[in-house]
Amino acid sequence: MESIAWMAWTLPTAIFFAAIAGTLAVMTWLAAVYPEAERVGVLRIPTTRGDRLFISLITAAVIHLLWIGLFGTDAIATLPIGEEALEISRLWLASGISLVAAVLIFRTV
Repeated sequence: MESIAWMAWTLPTAIFFAAIAGTLAVMTWLAAVYPEAERVGVLRIPTTRGDRLFISLITAAVIHLLWIGLFGTDAIATLPIGEEALEISRLWLASGISLVAAVLIFRTV
């Protein structure tokens, strides 16, 4: 594990990469079970599920960067769990907004 120690693997980092891998696995399964057809949405360009996923991921990155720049990452709540309190970051609000944006992108784009 020393070869990847510089990457600062934390539980949130591992969850993030597991979620991306899970999303790609689900998208691959959907493509195999339900072949996709391009559709034209509000952007007036034909898009597939993969295109909409890519747009969603880029939008989420932009939302998070803007959120960090405008509001920071301070804790909004502290939960008394375990010996040390668990702080809830403001980034969870950005993640919620990103999730809503992804649903809208998959529905309308």
